[in-house]
Amino acid sequence: MAHTPVNHPARPIFRAIGGLTGLYLVAFGALGIIASAGGDLFAQDDTRVLGQGTNLGFSLLSILLGGAILAGTVIGRNLDVLINQWLAYVVMAVSLAGLAFIRTEANIFNFSVVTVIVLMVIGLVLLMVGMYGKVGTDDEREAWEKARLVL
Repeated sequence: MAHTPVNHPARPIFRAIGGLTGLYLVAFGALGIIASAGGDLFAQDDTRVLGQGTNLGFSLLSILLGGAILAGTVIGRNLDVLINQWLAYVVMAVSLAGLAFIRTEANIFNFSVVTVIVLMVIGLVLLMVGMYGKVGTDDEREAWEKARLVL
């Protein structure tokens, strides 16, 4: 897409922020597994990790998402951009679904309002990282700059 920056000067910083986001999700998931050990997979109890409601199922999902983000960050080559953008939409959709079902029996991930807010922020950070992390050739960079100047 012509409006997505290519070879942005702050790309390494955005890539590091994406890696830290994946690391946070893995750490949260690991702490969640420790805190919810022995419980049901989709238990709806008062288990809290880092102030967020969680259960074993959501902890495993967090580790899976964080691992995918970390793998994309390590591999690079615009695969991280693709992973970050798609997972941003997934995380935001899960966050909104969690908000919709927060006080019902359908709250299978034991979300709290804090969990919803943190997931929405993580989704927005991943979207930002995905938009500014694209690497390309000099021709692609020049095409982006020309398109930017036209607008």
